[in-house]
Amino acid sequence: MAQYSLYRTSWCGFCARVERSIADLGLDVELRDIDADADARRDLREATGRETVPCLRIDGSTGASTWVHESSSIIDLLEERA
Repeated sequence: MAQYSLYRTSWCGFCARVERSIADLGLDVELRDIDADADARRDLREATGRETVPCLRIDGSTGASTWVHESSSIIDLLEERA
């Protein structure tokens, strides 16, 4: 089963939109605030080449990670998998 982590900031409206969808869907998603967590910011930058949030990290059962940017893309993906 996939594990989800949302890279976010507390002031981002698009992040808040994704978080509302996560709550509405009743999903268990780790929240990683890149302003409060330097390791999260570094992980995001190293994996994607940018620090743009929201970004959803999906860790699959094989150990591979997929990173998804853009709030609408993240919400669509979560709704499909919920």
